[in-house]
Amino acid sequence: MGTREDLLTAATHCLAERGYARTTVRDIVAASGSNLAAINYHFGTRDALMQQAMIEATAGAVQQILDAIESSSERQPADRLITFLRRLIVTFTDDRALWAANIESLAQALHSGDVQADISEKQLEGKAALTRMLLPDNDTDADDEIGALLWTLLDGLLVQWLLDPKIAPSADKVVDGLRAIAPLL
Repeated sequence: MGTREDLLTAATHCLAERGYARTTVRDIVAASGSNLAAINYHFGTRDALMQQAMIEATAGAVQQILDAIESSSERQPADRLITFLRRLIVTFTDDRALWAANIESLAQALHSGDVQADISEKQLEGKAALTRMLLPDNDTDADDEIGALLWTLLDGLLVQWLLDPKIAPSADKVVDGLRAIAPLL
């Protein structure tokens, strides 16, 4: 690994261990074995490094689930969605610190136009990936709508699971709710 990758790995570790607001550049430098100038050279600012680490860590976690579903034999959209949501909810529990840091970093992104733009771009990519997961043979023009709905569900589900897992909805409950509301629309 190079210095850039070392910094990203260290920032990801610090995010999970300390959270966004409590991670300092000194923490990252100590964890990476690099120096302060390396952060400025490779990322410009601590926040840019932290956002990149967060984007890569959460995208990686979601991509592992998408890859597993892609290689599965499930073809029905409802089955694919339930499996995806179940696996994602497991990560909300197993990798709680990572997801909590994700929420913290989104709040920080409100103060940086560059970071907002980077996150918005990744969200568009994520929405498209979620649509492909649900409908791998999709040839409709509903990609934007489906991706937007799925992304919105995931954000809301994440917040609920972080705040109080005991009352957060299960994957089955979310899909049952979608089934109940669909005929009403």
